[in-house]
Amino acid sequence: MTVVFRYATLAALGAMVGCSTMTPTEDPVALRLTDLEARLMRIERVVQNESLIELASSIDQLQSQVQSLRGEIETLRFESENANNRQRELYLDVDRRLQALEQGRGGFGAPPAAGGFPQSPSSSGGGFAGGPAPSSAAAAGGDQQAYQAAFELIQARRYQEAARAFDEFLAMYPQSPNGDNAQYWLAETHFMQRDYAAALPQYQRVLDNYPRSAKVPDALLKIGLCNAELNNVAAARDALQRVMREYPQTTAARLAEQRLARLPQGAG
Repeated sequence: MTVVFRYATLAALGAMVGCSTMTPTEDPVALRLTDLEARLMRIERVVQNESLIELASSIDQLQSQVQSLRGEIETLRFESENANNRQRELYLDVDRRLQALEQGRGGFGAPPAAGGFPQSPSSSGGGFAGGPAPSSAAAAGGDQQAYQAAFELIQARRYQEAARAFDEFLAMYPQSPNGDNAQYWLAETHFMQRDYAAALPQYQRVLDNYPRSAKVPDALLKIGLCNAELNNVAAARDALQRVMREYPQTTAARLAEQRLARLPQGAG
């Protein structure tokens, strides 16, 4: 009798568990799960919003850094251009003064003309050693005045006009003692405009027409530089090595060595 009662009780409890009449809105477990799910969704939205805020902040910082770098690049470009201009002007001034000293050592004994350029040998009454008799225009100082006028165009950075002026000078005064300098500066007018293809044959004429000129080391150096800019690596290497070999202990040789070290290795 007791055993029968226990089995009946267990059966009734099983029926109650299996046949619960509570809806999901009344079930405490279901309500707890719904609440947890809602809280989880809120937390996910907060995390996503914080990530977007951090991303936007990072983008703003990067944009600010880019703007700052652009400003620094513009400043560096401006300073570089000014430095290049100052170096060019200094180079022109040094060349002018060296020319005056060279002609003074050549036995001409002529004092510099107005503007710092040495007078033509013919203007002081002396002849050019080993050369033909000066023309009447040269004797009157015409070649020196023409050379100085062309050189001043370079100093003013009017390179195209300077090129025409030196071309005319070389055609009008082929025997002028300033011929080698004029030919060199004609080449420089193209080099300063980065027209290396046009500058290259003009520098070569310094070597061909004035092999004993003091401008030969510089012209040979510039031949190397032009070829390097034109990606003629083998020709650039040959010219630069020749400067170092034939004109050691000169500024041109030191510059050639520095540029040679920056040429691509193994390029032919």
